[in-house]
Amino acid sequence: MALHDIIGSRLGFGAAPLGNMFRDIPEDEALATVEAAWNDGIRYYDNAPFYGAGLAELRMGAALQGKPRDHYVISTKVGRVVLEALEDGPRDNGEKGAVFAHGRPNKVINDYSADATLRSIEDSLKRLRTDRIDIVWVHDIAQDFYGDDWLAMFETARTGAFRVLDRLRDEGVIRAWGLGVNRVEPIELLLDLDAPRPDGSLLAGRYTLLDHGRALQRLMPRVAERGLGIVVGGPYSSGALVGGPNFEYAPATPAILDKVARIKALADRYGISVKAAGLQFALANPAVAAVIPGASRPGRIAEDRAALEESIPADFWRDLRAAGLVDPAAPLPIPA
Repeated sequence: MALHDIIGSRLGFGAAPLGNMFRDIPEDEALATVEAAWNDGIRYYDNAPFYGAGLAELRMGAALQGKPRDHYVISTKVGRVVLEALEDGPRDNGEKGAVFAHGRPNKVINDYSADATLRSIEDSLKRLRTDRIDIVWVHDIAQDFYGDDWLAMFETARTGAFRVLDRLRDEGVIRAWGLGVNRVEPIELLLDLDAPRPDGSLLAGRYTLLDHGRALQRLMPRVAERGLGIVVGGPYSSGALVGGPNFEYAPATPAILDKVARIKALADRYGISVKAAGLQFALANPAVAAVIPGASRPGRIAEDRAALEESIPADFWRDLRAAGLVDPAAPLPIPA
C-alpha cells in the first residue's frame, strides 16, 4: 500500500515538542495538545525515542490510551535506544545541541543494528501503550548528527535496521518503513540501493518555503516516479518561517531572517498568513504524503488547521515565484 493511502490525511502531528523541545512543557499541557489534535480530526501521529529520551512517546501513549486503535496511524523511529541508566554528562546531539535539555535524563545510545532495531520497537510499543506501530523511520543517519562518520552509520543501518524493517513490512508486522532525516542525501543513497525496498521517508526541514531546492531537484522526482511518498517534517523550519528565532535548531542567520521578512511582506500584502503559505507550499508537491508540524500548545492545532484551509490567491504564488522566493520548478497550489 502506498504511503499516501496508509496515512490517509494531509495534516499529521509531529511529537518532538512533547519531548520538552526547547522548554519544560507541563504534563497537562502536553496531553491537552494531543487531545486537541484528536478532536480536530488528526489521525496521523509521528514520534521517536530520541524526543526527550522517551518522554514524547510516554506522553503520546497516555494521551491516545483508550482511543480506537484502528482509527489512527502511528509512526516512530529506530536507531536510538533509551536506557534505564541516567546520563552523567552532556549529550552529544550533533547539530541539535541541547534541543532536548528538558527531557528525561536517561542515557540514549545510537545503534542501527538488527538487534537494537527490534529492541527499540519493543520499547516504543510499551511507551506508546499500543500493540503495533504502522510506520517505522530509521532516525538521523545523516551528516547533521554524525559528520564524516555518517556513511559508516548508514552502512550499519543497511545491514541491520533496513533488512529488519523490510522483513517486518513483508510479514505484515509494520505497514511501511523508510528514513527519518534532516538531509536529502541519505534518502538519495537509500533509493540507489537495489534492496531493500522502502515505502517512503520522513524529511524534516528540507522541503519548506525557506529550503527546498535540493530536495526538489534531486529527490522528489525519484520518489514520485517510484510511487513512494515523503512526509514533510518541520514545515516552519524550526519556527523561523513564522517569526521564531531558530532555523535548523539554531539561531537564524541574517540571510534567513531577510528571506522570512520578504515572504511575510508579500503575505501581508495579500492578507494571508505565512503559516498557510508554508503548509500549502509543501503539500503542493505530489510526492508529499503529509505534513507534520509540531505543537506543544492546544491552540496551535487550530492554527494549523486554519492554515491548511485558508484560501490563498493564485497571484500570491505567482508573485512569490517572480520575486525569486521559490524555486522556478517548484509545484505551487495554483489551479490549472
